[in-house]
Amino acid sequence: MSLRLSKRVGRISPSVTLEITAKVRAMQAAGHDVIGFGAGEPDFNTPEPIKEAAVRALAEGFTKYTPVGGIPELKAAIVEKLARQNNLTYSPEEILVSCGAKHCLYNLFQACLEAGDEVLIPAPYWVSYPEMVALSDAIPIVVPPVDDGRFKISPEALRERITPRSRAVIINSPSNPTGAAYTKEELRALAEVAEEADLLIVSDEIYERIVYDGFRPVSPAALSAEIKARTMVVNGLSKTFSMTGWRLGYIAGDKSIVTAMTTIQSQSTSNPTSFAQRGAVEALRVPLEEVAAMVSEFARRRDVIVKGLDAIDGFRCSTPQGGVLRLSRCLGPLRAAIQGDRAQGLGRCRGLPA
Repeated sequence: MSLRLSKRVGRISPSVTLEITAKVRAMQAAGHDVIGFGAGEPDFNTPEPIKEAAVRALAEGFTKYTPVGGIPELKAAIVEKLARQNNLTYSPEEILVSCGAKHCLYNLFQACLEAGDEVLIPAPYWVSYPEMVALSDAIPIVVPPVDDGRFKISPEALRERITPRSRAVIINSPSNPTGAAYTKEELRALAEVAEEADLLIVSDEIYERIVYDGFRPVSPAALSAEIKARTMVVNGLSKTFSMTGWRLGYIAGDKSIVTAMTTIQSQSTSNPTSFAQRGAVEALRVPLEEVAAMVSEFARRRDVIVKGLDAIDGFRCSTPQGGVLRLSRCLGPLRAAIQGDRAQGLGRCRGLPA
């Protein structure tokens, strides 16, 4: 018997984020004092009401198959959330619940991309974007940021990389890994370029509620009816409610695309975990004030890191407007490391503009 792997496997690499996270955990288990900067994972516990809702579901025997695209009450909660927080109107038929926002993106690329299609990805980017595009036999095209230290792309840079094969552009705001976030005016300028080129806009909004200094997140889909029609809004529960292990995400957009994605999901994972969906319903009812303490702590950690890095000779750190900072007990050692001899090694890093 001849065993072989598909060619598509050779085009991708394992998730670097997950590899780094696994390495950090192994080192911590071995007794090393290591600070992990890999996964975007809040180190706070999932709020109690959410866990209690899942426990009740288990006790009630809610452990069977559900509709592939999510239980009706969860879709209704998502529709309500999008209307209340994002000024967006969708029907339940325009919503798909998947096993994380990452799964939504994978389903979307499988449903919309053909071999040779190009997807524009602003840099710096989340490591999984180009890999998932490649898995769909499409081609990731990197759009470099403006050289001003803010890690944002310009409409001109986006337009320059559009070709007849361009199919979609990914907008991730606030961004993983930089924490950069686009203003309403900046998003409109990028969306206008997407309209000119008839591109699908993939708006990854997973960090929308972990923002600092009064920044107000805006979805491209809220800019106009025309932009909404070409935008697929991707979000989830992982970051805002510290539910990374629950694996629940959702996407909102064109009904025909959502229907195709649901069909793909029906032949892969089927439905998301039943009792986790009950917890998600409760999560979407949690007032945003409930997550304010977590975000406030992340802001404090951000300030420590930025101040310490800026103190290094020849090193300048852009101030993130959003994102997760997992330091907790390590803030003291980090401060000491930045201010001590180890800072000399950090100072030789040129990952950020000087």
